Amino acid sequence: MPETHGAPRRRDERSQPSRNRDASGRDAPLFGALDLGTNNCRLLIARPLREGFRVVDSFSRIVRLGEGLSLTGRLDDRAMDRAYDALALCAERVARKGVDPSRLSAVATQACRAAANGAEFIERVRLGTGLKLRIIDPAEEARLAVEGCLNLIDPKAQAALVIDVGGGSTELAWLLREGEGFTTTAWMSAPLGVVTLAERHPEPANAGEDWYEAMVADMGLAIAAGGIDQPEIRDLFARNRGHLVGTSGAITSLAGIHLKLPRYNRDRVDGLWMTRADCEAAADRLKALGPEGRAREACIGPDRADLVLAGAAILEAIQRAWPSERVRVADRGLREGLLLQQMREASKPARPSRRRRRRRGRGGKGAAATA
Repeated sequence: MPETHGAPRRRDERSQPSRNRDASGRDAPLFGALDLGTNNCRLLIARPLREGFRVVDSFSRIVRLGEGLSLTGRLDDRAMDRAYDALALCAERVARKGVDPSRLSAVATQACRAAANGAEFIERVRLGTGLKLRIIDPAEEARLAVEGCLNLIDPKAQAALVIDVGGGSTELAWLLREGEGFTTTAWMSAPLGVVTLAERHPEPANAGEDWYEAMVADMGLAIAAGGIDQPEIRDLFARNRGHLVGTSGAITSLAGIHLKLPRYNRDRVDGLWMTRADCEAAADRLKALGPEGRAREACIGPDRADLVLAGAAILEAIQRAWPSERVRVADRGLREGLLLQQMREASKPARPSRRRRRRRGRGGKGAAATA
C-alpha cells in the first residue's frame, strides 16, 4: 500500500537498532497518545521521523467502559475497574519508555462524556495512576480521526466521508478537496456506536434479517437527525469522485472477514479497498456464523462477537444514506491524529519570552548609540 506524508508505513513497526535523531543529532523524543473509548483502551508510543513517526510500543484492550451506560446513565463499577486496570498498564508502559508527561496526550470520549460519574472516574484514574485524561467533545474527536486518516484518501478523489465508529457514538466528517488538500465542510456525531446499538437491539436466539434491519434503521434515523445535506459532495459521490474512509475495530473486523484471514494482519487490512458489495457479503457471512461462530473467528473473537454486526449495521446505514461504491479501511485514527498534532506543535520554533524580547530591544538601541 503506498503511503504519503503524515503516518508510519506500519503502525506496529518497532524501533530499529539505529535510533531516530532530530535535526541537532540528538535522539528524537518519544510521544504518547492514549484513547479511552466506550469499548477500548488504546495506547501508542512513537518517535517522530522526517515523514510521520515510528511506533515503538502499542497497547489495546477491550474494556467495555460504556457497558450498561445507555440504560443507567452511569459507568458501572465493574466496567470502571476493567478500564482502570488497563489504564494502570498504560501508565506503566509510559513510565518504562520514559515518555515525558508533557508529551503524552490522554483523552476520553463518549462514555466519560455521557456518564453522570464520568468526571469522578477521570479523577480516580489521575489519583491512582498519574494519568491526566482529558474528556474531548465530539467535534475534536471527529477532527482527530480525520487527521489520522487523511493520507488514506484517494489522491484522485474530490470528496470523502470519514467514519469513526466508536462504542458509544459514531463521528462522521465530510471532506471536500481544496487545492492539494482536503477541508472538512461538515461533521456530526450520531449517538449510536457498537455498544449502544447492540444494547438497544439484543440479538435474539434465532436472529433473522428483521433484527439486523432494525439496527440499520435505528442508525439511519440518527444520521437523518443530524441534518447534514452537502449537495456538492452528494453530486461528487454520485459521479464516483468521492469515497468513504472507515476507521474502527468494527470496520477492520469486516475487512478481516472479507479477506478470510487466519489471524488479524494489520498490514493487509490498513489501506484495503472494499466495495459496497464486499461489505454486504462480509456482513452476510457474519450473520450466517451466529454468535458462537463469530466468537471463533480469529479477526473477531469472543470479546467482539456480540458487537461486530452492530458495526456492520452502522456502516450499512451510512452507505444507504451516502451511497458510495468504495470504502477504504483504516487501521488508524484518533491516536494517530493525537500523535501527529503533538509532533507538529513540538516542531514549531519556540517564541522568545517578552522579557527576552525587551532585552534584545534595549541592547539594539544601546549598540546603535555607541557606534
